[in-house]
Amino acid sequence: MPRLTEADAAARSESGRSKDFLEVLARGFRVIDALNSGGEALSLSDVARLTSLPRPSVGRVLYTLCELGYAEQAGRTFRLTPKMVSLAAAYLNSSGRSRILQGACDELSTATGQSALVGVLDGDDVLVVAYSMPQELLATHRGVGYRMPAYCTSGGRVILSEMTDERLDEFLDRLEPEPQTASTITDKSVLRQNILAVRRDGISIANDEYILGWCSIAFPLRRYDGTLFGALSLNCRNTPGLTEAKLADMKAIAAAKVSEIEQMLV
Repeated sequence: MPRLTEADAAARSESGRSKDFLEVLARGFRVIDALNSGGEALSLSDVARLTSLPRPSVGRVLYTLCELGYAEQAGRTFRLTPKMVSLAAAYLNSSGRSRILQGACDELSTATGQSALVGVLDGDDVLVVAYSMPQELLATHRGVGYRMPAYCTSGGRVILSEMTDERLDEFLDRLEPEPQTASTITDKSVLRQNILAVRRDGISIANDEYILGWCSIAFPLRRYDGTLFGALSLNCRNTPGLTEAKLADMKAIAAAKVSEIEQMLV
């Protein structure tokens, strides 16, 4: 069995991980995360810089990913291939999640004329796992696999509100919020108050904070046993027709859809 390098042994000791932790596998996922981070092809040097891993280790991981078909090389750069989708599909298809979540987003989008998505927390971001938008709604298509900052999105704040106070404080301590728009809350104390209000009310509303011209409503989405799965968000165009009464109707429709999904989600 290959021996750990001194750096890996020190990292394992600091992390408190056991001897069963596979550093090689962890490095592989770090490389995949780096290739997925910007949407552009990266050189070996780029990946080594983003992962803080030695170039020889990165080179072996990239070679392996290319041999297995999960990445491809073009000149001196590398990018992930569509085969990576099969890994996401394994997650979404477990217990019929993909059918349930995507069907719910399609129905909610049709009923409201707005875009709908389901997101889960991945690191400090919300990862979109189901998405639907009517064709007549002219907007940038984000789609499944898109990542959004948790701190400034309604779905993200719903998930953050489910954290313990200790975990929430840890999240906020390491957070370096950047304004996405002029309306983005970047004051950590104000942000904490907002998240605690979401915890109390069971609903989050973010207006113009992530993308100008959009009001986003989100509810916690739980499995049938009550554990949190993620958040269901309804994203509404801020138009003159979006009155308080219309927004209240949207909330009721979304809340009803959440109750329906939760009976089927495992």
